[in-house]
Amino acid sequence: MSLNKKKGAFGTAPVFFTAISTILGAIMFLRFGYAVGNLGFYGTLGVIVLGHLVTIPTAMAIAEIATNQKVEGGGEYFIISRSFGINIGAAIGVALYLSQAISVAFYVIAFAEAFDPLVLWAKAEFGLPFFDKRMISFPATLLLSWLMIKKGADLGTKALYAVVAILILALAFFFAGMTEYRLGLETIELNKHVNNPDDFFYVFAIVFPAFTGMTAGVGLSGDLKDPKKSIPVGTLAATLTGMVLYVLIAYKLMVSASPEDLVGEGLVMSQISRWPLIIPIGLAAATISSALGSIMVAPRTLQALASDKIFPFQKMNSFLAKGKPVTKEPTNATLVTSGLALVFVMAGDVNVVAKIISMFFMITYGSICLISFLNHFAADPSYRPSFKSKWIISALGAVLCLYMMFSMDAQYALISVVLMTVLYLIINQTQKSNEGLAKIFQGAMFQLSRQIQIFIQNAKRNEESWRPSVICISSDFFERPNAFNFMRWLSHRYGFGTYLHYINGYFSNEASIGAKEQLAKMIEVAVENKSNVYLDTLISPSYTSAIAQAMQLPSVSGKELNMLLFEFSKSEPESVNPITENLALAKSAELDVCVLATGQKGFGFKRRVHIWITAQDFINGNLMIMLGYVLMGHPDWKKAEIELMTLFPQKDLEEQKNKLLDLIKTGRLPISPNNVTVVEQLEDVGVKEVIKSKSKEADLTIVGFHLEAIKQLGSEVFLGYEDIGNLLFVSASSRKTIQ
Repeated sequence: MSLNKKKGAFGTAPVFFTAISTILGAIMFLRFGYAVGNLGFYGTLGVIVLGHLVTIPTAMAIAEIATNQKVEGGGEYFIISRSFGINIGAAIGVALYLSQAISVAFYVIAFAEAFDPLVLWAKAEFGLPFFDKRMISFPATLLLSWLMIKKGADLGTKALYAVVAILILALAFFFAGMTEYRLGLETIELNKHVNNPDDFFYVFAIVFPAFTGMTAGVGLSGDLKDPKKSIPVGTLAATLTGMVLYVLIAYKLMVSASPEDLVGEGLVMSQISRWPLIIPIGLAAATISSALGSIMVAPRTLQALASDKIFPFQKMNSFLAKGKPVTKEPTNATLVTSGLALVFVMAGDVNVVAKIISMFFMITYGSICLISFLNHFAADPSYRPSFKSKWIISALGAVLCLYMMFSMDAQYALISVVLMTVLYLIINQTQKSNEGLAKIFQGAMFQLSRQIQIFIQNAKRNEESWRPSVICISSDFFERPNAFNFMRWLSHRYGFGTYLHYINGYFSNEASIGAKEQLAKMIEVAVENKSNVYLDTLISPSYTSAIAQAMQLPSVSGKELNMLLFEFSKSEPESVNPITENLALAKSAELDVCVLATGQKGFGFKRRVHIWITAQDFINGNLMIMLGYVLMGHPDWKKAEIELMTLFPQKDLEEQKNKLLDLIKTGRLPISPNNVTVVEQLEDVGVKEVIKSKSKEADLTIVGFHLEAIKQLGSEVFLGYEDIGNLLFVSASSRKTIQ
């Protein structure tokens, strides 16, 4: 295989070598003995298993997603942003980039520790005065940056082969080594550890970066000839190889040195190795290659973020997205990454930097596992990866990442979550045209909604837990918003609403295109009003056929439709005629029927709701009260009060008032007893006249009606209320129970 690759020509080997050289890196040489000394072999085995319960699901999720879509430049960021949507993908991508950029510093700091034997020798031989390891790490970072800018990813890929060879040699000498401790060991105590050991999760946070290198090769996705093959094979092979090697290394450390030596000696592996010098050489090679891998990957992530224009300033995006003319090497992004790495290099503490990296990696891995899980749950036909993980494995990985974040350091985890949320909100405001959370959840919500609808449909119908499942059919969406607003209020919290915009005519291609255009405009209005109403259009040659079709449509809630809403304008009395002509049809379906009569006053200040209960409203009364209660669940009506108006003959007034007061008390209704008004029904004064006189100041008046009255009086039942606000006429199919 030729090593002189052009962009887009790398094979599987660079993915494997990039991952395995990062896995078998700084932590293995510097801190794995510390882990074994504090936790013993069994405890360290627990760290390895727990760490791989996170990394293996992530590796499988990456392999799965990579075989379903073309993974372009940016690697993990590309996967996340094209699954979650660019806005939330960018928020996670920034965390990913920081983990990669800080990793450069982490590996360079560890690289400097490889020079400990040389520094000790120099002090002993030449009396070397004070020596700061940053004298090595700082110029090493500058050199790496210069090499990457000048030579690009091709240099890093070539170096990987030499590094892996040195690692194999170092491990071979390590496993071949024999110590006096081992020779004198009569029995092997696998759980032996130091007194007062460090906490398990503290040790885990320091050691976890040892397992995270498996995704390093994904960052080369834009440079691979066949990412769909190379990423799954290279990533999974490196992950499993690393896990086996770490178990063997932990055992070798356990039986080769005392717990005190394992904890106290940073390069204890060199004391065990048959050739001690190969361990610092291996550490230097592994750390510098890991740093090289990170400084190859991090700028590409930053370049991809800038290419998606996620930063608020266009000049900033253009600067960071710019690459070399032919290879597109991210020169400017490399400069920024180098500067960030230098800041953390000055910190100089491997443990501190390791904890920060662990937190960022957990966020990234959890996101990738969540993407895989949601794609499985969504059952989208377009999601057809050639490599398939299991949904339960991805779910386990996502949950474990969240759990481990808070177990390692609850304060760090909380700060990370808050920062990610703030970052997402900022990006969402500055990049409103990009997709946000909705993208990945659309398929999952579709499946969840489907299952819930089937469950609700199969559930036993319970009238005692009634809630409105209402459908409105009207041709006046763009002329009068009253019916839509009323549906919006009913559907805000307690109910489910479907608004059908009726289009008179015969179905055709032209009519269908026009209907879709109108629906798009309706949805814009609904989004602006934060509506929970489901919108659609209905083309039909007659209003009667449209009603018949509408009543047979499934409810958006999965429940059966239980209410039909009509609307007409009081200033156009003739517009009520089609409604009265079709009420019998609506009632034949045993639906509750509401007729909204709207006038110039509209819904006024939305402060006063009058509900009129008459002697004829035995069936309608409870439904009218519950509709008033549901209406008040919307913020628009939060300052409103319901006033119950009872209209009965003198002899029944006291009895009916007591019944209403008892209903308010037992039904826990938000109605003050002071808002119950009893009105005597006089023989020479009609009901309509009483309502008009008492409800002049009401913003909405709710009254009952019966089909029998429509048969006798026709449209007159709904007319004659021009001087008061909007009215809602209610006819219940059955008496509702208020518990």
